[in-house]
Amino acid sequence: MPMSTSKTAETAVSLFHETAYGRIYQGDSLGLFRDEIKPGAVDLIMTSPPFGLVRKKDYGNADAHEYLDWFRPFAAAFHNALKPQGSLVIDIGGAWIPGQPTRSLYHYELLIMLCREFGFHLAQEFFWWNPARLPTPAEWVTVRRIRVKDAINCIWWLSPTPWPKASNRRVLQPYSESMKALLEKGYTPKLRPSGHDISDCFGTDNGAAIPPNLIALAHTESNSAYIRYCRDKGITPHPARFPTEIPEYFIRMLTEVGDLVVDPFSGSCATGEAAERTRRAWICCDRVENYLKGALGRFQRGKPDRYPSAKPEKANSDDSYRIFKPGLYWNGVEDVEPLPPDGGARRATKAKGAKQLAATTSVAEPNPAQMALLETCSPTPKGRKAKGK
Repeated sequence: MPMSTSKTAETAVSLFHETAYGRIYQGDSLGLFRDEIKPGAVDLIMTSPPFGLVRKKDYGNADAHEYLDWFRPFAAAFHNALKPQGSLVIDIGGAWIPGQPTRSLYHYELLIMLCREFGFHLAQEFFWWNPARLPTPAEWVTVRRIRVKDAINCIWWLSPTPWPKASNRRVLQPYSESMKALLEKGYTPKLRPSGHDISDCFGTDNGAAIPPNLIALAHTESNSAYIRYCRDKGITPHPARFPTEIPEYFIRMLTEVGDLVVDPFSGSCATGEAAERTRRAWICCDRVENYLKGALGRFQRGKPDRYPSAKPEKANSDDSYRIFKPGLYWNGVEDVEPLPPDGGARRATKAKGAKQLAATTSVAEPNPAQMALLETCSPTPKGRKAKGK
């Protein structure tokens, strides 16, 4: 699907709102890049595009198998708009294949397409862990109990160059208690069992720790200015917004004050709020007018009698982000829960006090071509002559 070279009604955009640092446009973001953004002008594209889901959402999303074709014109527009050392950061969730407990590969295929077809470089992959996410998909996680809950979004950080401008000093985090104790007691340089040779520099107090590529952030927004504004105006909040800490993390690490940040699938304009707060120039765009009307609630601060800070959101303590290491409930005890011999293909139900198996999902038949390939690659069993021998 090539990008359109002429202005059309389908891709036209119009200015919806303007702030001290940014602008909100309504319309198709392909038109935004064509009409409002000069080539090589953008420092950071920070976005969470509609995911390739298997069930349609109100905000619009392509089927997983159609996702790459849908995304290609946007990829071309992004590459054309970015500065040589700019960055493209995409927050994208996974999807499950309908009717079976296996994952779609569409978001990995998107990453490979962006690098191989459009010349992007993968600077680093991040993983956003949301401790507050519900145990879904319920059928596989809480009913048949054959999978664990899906609580991670992938975040791809890409750039037209292997050397995008960046500094992790902008996103340092507090030392852990164990690191504080190590700094207080001192550290003896030595070779670790893993083979890493830890020098005496490891015991230097730099004031803060370099973060990992795991972002632990519970998405529990319920009383923000945005939510209160939507409630007051009778507007349904965007159902798939990300917390402003996500875009602010990358805005701080990858841009300077005054740089241009663009979110082409802005929804509720969380990226715009983060950019406004950090004094970056910004542009947000979305097709749905109702989402943009709600987004205005993010930019009411400082105006008299307009949604002042109410009761603050409950702060996340360290315990909110704790992942227990495996084995705490093992204690050397034998496994008492038998594994379903069919891998959970039949849902276990209780009837008259006894467990019965009810078939609810058909098991996919093996692909004949794949099975033939497997047979040709398999070693010849003992006692059987290979064909033609």
